[in-house]
Amino acid sequence: MDIATLALMLLCVLCLLLGTGLWIALALTGTGWIAMTFVHPAPGLFLASAFWESTGSWTLAALPMFVWMGEILFRTKLSEELFNGLAPWVNRLPGRLLHVNILACGIFGSVSGSSAATCATVSKIALPELKRRGYDERVAIGSLATAGTLGIMIPPSIIMVVYAVAAEVSIVRVFIAGMIPGLIVMALFSLYIIVWALLNPKKQPTPEPPTTFVEKLRQSMQLIPCAILIIAVIGSMFVGWATATEAAAFGVLGSLVLAAVTRTLSWRSFFESLAAATRLSCMILFILAGAAFLTKAMALTGIPSALASLVAAAGLGPLEIIAILTVVYLILGTALDGVSMIVLTTSVVVPIVQQAGFDLVWFGIFIVLLVELAEVSPPLGFNLFVMQTMTGKEQTEVAYASLPFFCMLVVTVVLITLFPITLVTALPDVLLSR
Repeated sequence: MDIATLALMLLCVLCLLLGTGLWIALALTGTGWIAMTFVHPAPGLFLASAFWESTGSWTLAALPMFVWMGEILFRTKLSEELFNGLAPWVNRLPGRLLHVNILACGIFGSVSGSSAATCATVSKIALPELKRRGYDERVAIGSLATAGTLGIMIPPSIIMVVYAVAAEVSIVRVFIAGMIPGLIVMALFSLYIIVWALLNPKKQPTPEPPTTFVEKLRQSMQLIPCAILIIAVIGSMFVGWATATEAAAFGVLGSLVLAAVTRTLSWRSFFESLAAATRLSCMILFILAGAAFLTKAMALTGIPSALASLVAAAGLGPLEIIAILTVVYLILGTALDGVSMIVLTTSVVVPIVQQAGFDLVWFGIFIVLLVELAEVSPPLGFNLFVMQTMTGKEQTEVAYASLPFFCMLVVTVVLITLFPITLVTALPDVLLSR
């Protein structure tokens, strides 16, 4: 059987298995087993080694600890403290408290690593408060739905860890590379809110009384412990004092201390956070194990290298390849979550990207942004479901409210594609070359 026929057959098998509702990890493993039978008489040997090698990685140990850190802080009063602490500082900006949505999601996303958790947690506090003060509901909903995606862009991010492991690149380098694009996304969201507020002055609530600088500082004091934890976890990686795994362990310890000091840590919340982190980590690790076996099978069949050669022979330019991959990932995002998108495609896409001359760290940030777009793309954008549940609105209404902010994400994708070194790879090169 020639390579093209085998690749098409395996794609059909994978789609069939996924269509039956089979777990993604098992669908990947089953497809890999079928592929392996064409090149080796004993696929089970490769299955065992792939599962062990993919889940026994010291680097991957950062994943469950970052997940646990987010679960612990998810059960504290962090979201409420974020809203109260940030609100006084944005009262003079057009749009006022709507900017708190962006800032709070950015900060909470840096400790949760989850888009859905960021969106749900901040929305639970912000939506009732914004509604009570008379802010435009559509802009509030749209900003929260899209700003929630910052949970997977601002490091430490679960999606970034998964990509780094799957593509065999440095987790710390990917984390650092995501900083500037994450800040660009936040700036563009706030810029849209400012422009919208200036164009719609009648939709703004009555200005609140001015707050003194001392009062602003007093209200923000409750953010100091969380800010110290974030700076310590991320900063220790950036300056080279700790690996991603070591920083994650420190983050878990710090979040436990923070939860204990704020009196939100009980035996019940402790075990709930541990159980939730275990469930999510096991799911991700199982998917990664299945993807590792499929990757090994694909490598032995020669499909990825053949596809890379085919793309090279087709004479497609780098921008044309990126455009095609963008469409593919957006289509996948209508049916799959971010982790599944990455592990399903890495083994095939990475050789193509390398053949085209793209930096794999840059490509990781590119994929994360596409996952962000998928999170707010109907019909299966997960953040749309979250906001639909939080507000009781129809999904089409939530998607329409998110559209302007969706466009800001598209602008960010264009910017990092046009200026990949300046906006993505320069910062990790500078910080890690010391």
